[in-house]
Amino acid sequence: MAEVYFVTLKSKLGRNLKDKIKEGMKILLRKKEIIDNGDLVAIKVHFGEWGNLSFIRPQFVLDIVEIIREKRGKPFLTDTNTLYKGTRTFAPDHLITAIKNGFGFIETGAPIIIADGIKGHSSKRIKIDGDVVNEAVLAAEIVEADSMVVLSHFKGHELTGFGGALKNLGMGCAAREGKLFMHSTVSPKIKENLCTGCGRCISICPADAIYLKNNKAVKEEEKCIGCADCIIACLEGAISISWNETAPSVMKKVAEYAMAVSSTKKKGILFLNFLMQISPLCDCYGFNDIPVAPDIGVCLSFDPVAIDQASIDLVIKSLGGKDPFKRHHNRPAWEVTLEHAEKMGLGSRSYDLKIIE
Repeated sequence: MAEVYFVTLKSKLGRNLKDKIKEGMKILLRKKEIIDNGDLVAIKVHFGEWGNLSFIRPQFVLDIVEIIREKRGKPFLTDTNTLYKGTRTFAPDHLITAIKNGFGFIETGAPIIIADGIKGHSSKRIKIDGDVVNEAVLAAEIVEADSMVVLSHFKGHELTGFGGALKNLGMGCAAREGKLFMHSTVSPKIKENLCTGCGRCISICPADAIYLKNNKAVKEEEKCIGCADCIIACLEGAISISWNETAPSVMKKVAEYAMAVSSTKKKGILFLNFLMQISPLCDCYGFNDIPVAPDIGVCLSFDPVAIDQASIDLVIKSLGGKDPFKRHHNRPAWEVTLEHAEKMGLGSRSYDLKIIE
């Protein structure tokens, strides 16, 4: 049975929430030495799309950075570029968004490295024995990091029901090609009516799968490798993702990608779920709606399955047994991710909750 530490929001003079989170981290890091002297430590965090205000506060990130430095690790903040077009599509825009949202070096004490490079191409292929994934395409700098701490804002998600440690680890650590694989079973589609025949997609396609016909882009499906470069290259929005993958399939792929990331960190990964401003949708949106549950606290664990299960249970308990994620998204079973991750040996849905008052 996995241990999950739960930091309540109860505070008093001389013992605030930041102090209690640091206490929880220190307890866990005494139990399991995942950071050695000189380790490059990736702090995986979502910097928030510009306009969204529900992401984890940088002040909490500063505390994590300080503890890693006490362990003589070398922390850096990281995330991957997005598959969709937004304020975090390319590394330069991503860095600007992160800094504007308060994640600069002065505020957090650590530099930012976008893990999959300028355009999402910097990747490493990790072979795993999954049911649906044989080779995961992960962000190179996350694979290269010696150690890892994953900070997740716990919230709703329209495809997976909720977003927590597993989704942050699986989807959040994938390079662009990996993200496309998880979301779609087919290659990007071209909308002829929007195409201007500029040729940008042709020049960027690494597989020579696109050509012009009657001044419109045409894609050879058999050549397409699903890298998604053309989606980002098109300034007219004529090339887009085929969002055709079913929710249960996405959830299984996320769990197996999380397994792939975990396989690169033999010493283990420390997870923190922040159950505050529990918004109905992902922080990838440029807005955040009214929270679907009250602020609850922070969970910490070395087990990504247990911490997500505990987080779900705490949210439902706070609402008297009601499940806000199923109610809001009207989808079957967020349980698929947890069940599949447990099946793949990534962790346990059974946990021992230890409370830090």
